[in-house]
Amino acid sequence: MPTTETAADQPAPLKRDDIPGWFFGLDRAAFRHLLAAQTAAGLSGDLLELGSYLGRSAVLLGDHLAPGERLTVCDLFDSEAGDSENAAEMEMSYRRTLTRSAFEANYLAFHSELPAIVQAPTSVLADGRIPAGSCRFVHVDASHLYEHVAGDIAVARAALVEDGLIALDDYRSEHTPGVSAAVWEAVFTGGLRPVLLTPMKFYGTWGDAEAARRVLLRRDWRAESYTVDEDTIAGARVLRLNYRVKAPVLPPQRSAPRRLALDLLPPVATRATRRVLRTLRERRAARPVPGA
Repeated sequence: MPTTETAADQPAPLKRDDIPGWFFGLDRAAFRHLLAAQTAAGLSGDLLELGSYLGRSAVLLGDHLAPGERLTVCDLFDSEAGDSENAAEMEMSYRRTLTRSAFEANYLAFHSELPAIVQAPTSVLADGRIPAGSCRFVHVDASHLYEHVAGDIAVARAALVEDGLIALDDYRSEHTPGVSAAVWEAVFTGGLRPVLLTPMKFYGTWGDAEAARRVLLRRDWRAESYTVDEDTIAGARVLRLNYRVKAPVLPPQRSAPRRLALDLLPPVATRATRRVLRTLRERRAARPVPGA
C-alpha cells in the first residue's frame, strides 16, 4: 500500500547559510545596509551580479529588489569557459559543484521568481545588453584573471547610475593578484573612488564616495562587534570594517616568588600546598557578601 509522507519525512527547509559560498557575515551586513539605504533615499535601479556560484549573494540581492527593479546574474555555471586560463580556474575551483540547476533551486527556495540569468562569460555583457546607467548596485565576483576583472569593472561602470555602488570580491587575497591589479588600476587611472574595505571586498563608486561613507557611518558597527577604522588613499578617505577579535582568556598568573617556592618544594609538599591554596580559594568564593 502507498505510504503517507509525514512532516517528519520532509527535508528541512533550506537556510541561507546552507548555501555554499564565500559570502560572509560582515559583507552580508554591508550589502543589506547599503542596498536598504539606497532604497530609502529614493535611488532606484536594477541590480547586477557577475559571478554567482550557487546563489548565496544573489538571494540577498533579490531580497532588496524594489517594485519595477530587476536582478541580472551572469555566470558560466556548467558551461565551458571561453579560454584556457579561465577553464583551468573553473576546473580547479568550481567545476564539480557549480551547476545552473543548483543555483536555480537555491534561489527559488527564497524567492518566487528567478532573476534574469545570462549563462555565459561575463565579457558578453560588454555588448550593451545591460542598459547604460540602469543599475544602482553591481557585485563582481567572477574570474580572478586581470583581463577579465578589468573588463567586468568596465561593464559595471557603464551600467551604474551616477552614485551607484560596485562591490568587488577578492581584491586583496594572495591567490588573486589579478583582481588587485584591476581594482587599484581602476582607482588610480579610472576614477573609481573607494568607499569601504572589508577583509574580502572592495566597495566603491564613480559618484559621491563621501555621501556613501556617511551612509555607512549612520550604523553603530562597533555595537555589533565590528571594528571601524579610516584610512586615506591618494587624498581620499576610506572606511575599513573588520571583525572584532576577542582577547584570549589567559590562565591566572602566579607571582614569581610563589612560582619559585612551588618549584623548589618536593613533589609531595607541592601537592599538599596546592590543595591548601585551592581550599582557601574555594572558601573565599563561598563566603557570603555583606549586604547581599
